[in-house]
Amino acid sequence: MAKPTPLSGFPELLPAQRYVEQQVIATLAHTFELHGFANIETRAVEPLDQLLRKGDTSKEVYVLRRLQAAEDGSASDRDKGIGLHFDLTVPFARFVLENAGKLEFPFRRYQIQKVWRGERPQEGRFREFTQADIDIVGRDTLPFHHDVEVARVMLEALGKLAHPDSIGLPGFRLQVNNRKLIQGFYAGLGVSGDGIDEVMRLVDKLDKLPADKVRELLLAEAGVSEEQADKALALATIKAVDDSFVQRVRDLGVSHELLDEGLDELATLVRACAPLATDRARIEADLSIARGLDYYTGTVFETRLDGYESLGSICSGGRYDALASDGRTTYPGVGISLGLSRLLVTLVQRGALTADRSVPSVVLVAVTDEESRADADEIATALRARAISCEVAPTAAKFGKQIRHAERRGIPYVWFRQADGTSEVKDIRSGNQVAADPATWQPPTEDLRPQVITIDEGESK
Repeated sequence: MAKPTPLSGFPELLPAQRYVEQQVIATLAHTFELHGFANIETRAVEPLDQLLRKGDTSKEVYVLRRLQAAEDGSASDRDKGIGLHFDLTVPFARFVLENAGKLEFPFRRYQIQKVWRGERPQEGRFREFTQADIDIVGRDTLPFHHDVEVARVMLEALGKLAHPDSIGLPGFRLQVNNRKLIQGFYAGLGVSGDGIDEVMRLVDKLDKLPADKVRELLLAEAGVSEEQADKALALATIKAVDDSFVQRVRDLGVSHELLDEGLDELATLVRACAPLATDRARIEADLSIARGLDYYTGTVFETRLDGYESLGSICSGGRYDALASDGRTTYPGVGISLGLSRLLVTLVQRGALTADRSVPSVVLVAVTDEESRADADEIATALRARAISCEVAPTAAKFGKQIRHAERRGIPYVWFRQADGTSEVKDIRSGNQVAADPATWQPPTEDLRPQVITIDEGESK
């Protein structure tokens, strides 16, 4: 068989890299569950009419069909009309509608799962990737304090991922805004109707275009006056790590009832998150953030990774007052989605993040000769019974070769059974070798499982 050609946009991780991903997932899941979020997993496919409700996604959906599907119409319409989900929000909305009678509202869920999106692969963007979502959904109403809660939960999770004694990821900046604030501000400027959405869409381009170019677009495409364009851009320059942004907005001389509501909500959220903020997981009110999807109705989130700003937002979401509706009941929600693959694949591919060994094994049990392999297996069984991961040497080679085999796999200890039935264990990093009993020997806690290490200017933590 010829050497296969890698598929662009479908990243695969080596064992040490996969361990990092598993640790990140475990940290996220533990944090979410501490806050009472229940885990769900939805099917990989959804009906195309659901996936294509947003026209701008039509080119990104992977359609699913059987290779031998009949072309004479004998295949069922359902089989011919399904595609792989491109995010976790669409399947979650369907899940809520299908199971509303079995769920207790407000329903709190987290979901860590693969999604597929047919876009051009580049750094941080893939065709198959993993997302981690949390959402709180209500029935007909959902109080604003849940917006605050979602922000606090994700800020806490990001703080754990960035802590040097945990995963040690680079720092995060959770940027927050409120669509009511910006819509109310534009309305107070005299922009009306569809013009508000157009101004919001254009201002959201500030992370990709210079301000003077966005100003030109506002004048040409949104049809606003020069004064309106200048004040819209002035609003977008306001950033603060506390509620001082409120007065800065007031100083622009614009008033509107919806603006007041948005200012109050955003200030409340920022103040509530401040106690959880650290130097590696920060909260920031950024009034340029709007989010492109039109179903957001209040709080909006974006997140930047320190030193990797070129990736754009790696964690986004917001408030939506109509996640789903069955015609009688509406289900409002607030949620945020962390792009795990966007975050991790970039870091591991650049060599900034890995694990100190590629296998879970703490011990390699040496084999003196093939006749004694059963004795080695017995020792390994005793160690495993005490939750110490180990493996038995694949061959009865010279002990030097068995030690080198352990070194290549990153296994820190080699176990030797003596002729008299006693045992010794050797720490091959230090060379220290001591007597040991498989029923009582215990390695240091930090050796029990691989450790995530971050690489910074040639040094590891």
